[in-house]
Amino acid sequence: QVQLVESGGGSVQVGGSLRLSCAVSGYTYGTYCWGWFRQVPGKEREGVAAIDGDGGRRYADFVKGRFTISQDNAKNTLYLQMDSLKPEDTAMYYCAASPLLRTGCPAHFRYRGQGTQVTVSS
Repeated sequence: QVQLVESGGGSVQVGGSLRLSCAVSGYTYGTYCWGWFRQVPGKEREGVAAIDGDGGRRYADFVKGRFTISQDNAKNTLYLQMDSLKPEDTAMYYCAASPLLRTGCPAHFRYRGQGTQVTVSS
């Protein structure tokens, strides 16, 4: 059972930066997909960024050039560096993980953390 614990959220002004961290535990073996998604109450969940089983990075169009996903395997930590933040980035951000399928990363990841709130004010 993979456990994920996010941290690093907070309030920031437009144009500011935040770095979210996700501490991973319970991960023993196998190839996983790792990612971040976000959700605003009353709206559908949005995928933000992901790392594929082969290490490739994928980003939603609305964060390309502003957000960077990375991982430190030695620290068992996944990161999301968020720069040039906009008010529309305000959301609860969740870290997620899922075993890699033969067809690639699944549309819905199996494990997720409890979330960390990001609020961007103008």
